[in-house]
Parts: sequence; structure tokens; C-alpha cells
Amino acid sequence: MTDTTASATPTDTTQPAGDSGAPRRRPALSPSRAGDFKQCPLLYRFRAIDRIPEPPTKAQVRGTLVHSVLERLFALPRGDRSPERAHELLAPTWEELSQQSPEWAELFAEDETGPDGHAAGWLDGAGKLLDAYFGLEDPNRLEPEACELHVETELGSGVRLRGYVDRLDVAPTGEIRVVDYKTGAAPRAIGEAKALFQMKFYAVVLWRTRGVVPRQLKLMYLRDGQDLAYTPDEDELARFERTLEAIWSAILAAGRTGDFRPSPSKLCDWCAHQSLCPAFGGTPPEYPGWPEPTGGEESALDRAD
Repeated sequence: MTDTTASATPTDTTQPAGDSGAPRRRPALSPSRAGDFKQCPLLYRFRAIDRIPEPPTKAQVRGTLVHSVLERLFALPRGDRSPERAHELLAPTWEELSQQSPEWAELFAEDETGPDGHAAGWLDGAGKLLDAYFGLEDPNRLEPEACELHVETELGSGVRLRGYVDRLDVAPTGEIRVVDYKTGAAPRAIGEAKALFQMKFYAVVLWRTRGVVPRQLKLMYLRDGQDLAYTPDEDELARFERTLEAIWSAILAAGRTGDFRPSPSKLCDWCAHQSLCPAFGGTPPEYPGWPEPTGGEESALDRAD
């Protein structure tokens, strides 16, 4: 599966300004950025290369909060992982997150606040998502190997894959289950395919780093209390690996020239960059060249859908 095009990045030998020769962290592909490029190459450029800030949405911030609470819940000993404890974790977790990112708190400045000064309806909504989680499984029966696990590997073709797994369960027999929390509702076919793309991405990384094909990929949709389980096989992951190599090769080709073209669709209605998009009469900023090595990484908001 060697792909000489994908094995070289446009700026592999360039050191960042002020770097005295320390090893650079190579550009990598993440599930979110791969999805961006598939959806619209120009969107990929705006996010990964220009890195134009986007205002967070309340839904994204709520998702980040719920993910953080569930991570802290699993840090508690078995027997203590109750709905009541999860609700107790909400306010202090939000306090910490809002201090780290004050602009998140500004989203709720006009919302009704409770006696503790927090947006009451906002935390109630997050609490309902946590209640839905407990309707799907009992965390006291589980002992994950890791939560919010950073995974990374380099394929034989030179493509580096990088991402974060919400939860990794490993059975005593060595079988692996990859779990991802979604704070939205279970999607229709197109949304389901997008979610499975993300999960197959993680499965490829784990397969290549551990030599084991995950036994199950599990998506938990907390808004409506549904879950989706999928069992990949080695042949399928090998094909998907070639898909990722093709995506990265296309990204590199566009990166050399700056030719990241818009791909208009219904999803444009939710895009924060319409004023810069030629499809809407806008003009993108001057192409700055291939990004610094961390350009393909995900943010916490990327992982909170």
C-alpha cells in the first residue's frame, strides 16, 4: 500500500521560525479534518491552514461539558458512578471549562441564571443528556482502559493519523470496543455514514498500533437515548485505510498549489465562512502556504458533536 505521493508533505524539511533544529511534529490527518476536506476542500483550508476562528455554538459547548463529566465519572471508583454524582460534577466541570475558555461563558450571558450563578436551563439540558447516558448502560459494570485517549499512527505510505477516542474498553480476553458519545440525536443515513467514518478512522489507528481489529465500534446518541453498534473486519479496514491515503494525497496536492475549491451543498447554511467563500461572492484570504505541523489536529469542540 505504498503511496509515494502521500509519503512526502509539501514542507517536510522546513523548520518553524525560531526553531533551532528540534524535530517537528509532522502534519497529520484527523477524523474531523478528513471530514472537512470530503465535505468542502475550502472549508478544510479555512480550518486547518488559515485557522480562521469560528464562534462556538451552545450545542458544541454542551457536548464538551458532557464529555468532560463522563470522563470524570469514570475516574470515580465503581459503585460511585451514579446519576446523582454525574449531576454533582456538572457545575464544577462547567466552572473549570468556562475559566479556560471565557468566550464559552459569554454564550450564556443572557440566559436565565440559577442561584449558583450558572445558566440554569443550560445545565439542566446537559443533565438530561447525562440521564440518557445512564439509560443506555451502567458505568459501574465497566472499567475502561482509557477515556479521551490520544491515538496516533503512521501508515506504511507515510500518512500520519491522529485523533482522540472518547472511551476504550478492553475485555480480559483482549477484545477492544471503541465508544463515542454523541450529544445529538441518532442521524439519518448520511449522518450515520459520517459517524461511522470517524469510528472506522479510530479502528484503523488501533488496528495498526495494537495489531487487533476492534471487536465493536459503538456510538451512543444521548439526545434520544439510542445507540449504534458496528463490527468491522480486517478487509474493510484495509480498504478504508486506502481511502484515508487517497484523501491525504488529495490534500497534499491542493496544499502545494493552494487550490482548495468550495463544494457548495445544503451544509453551507451552517458554515461560518460564507463571507470568504467564492460560492457566495466572497474572497478567501491570501493563501499562507502549508500549515505548521499541528494543522490537522482536532479541538475539544470537534470531538463534542
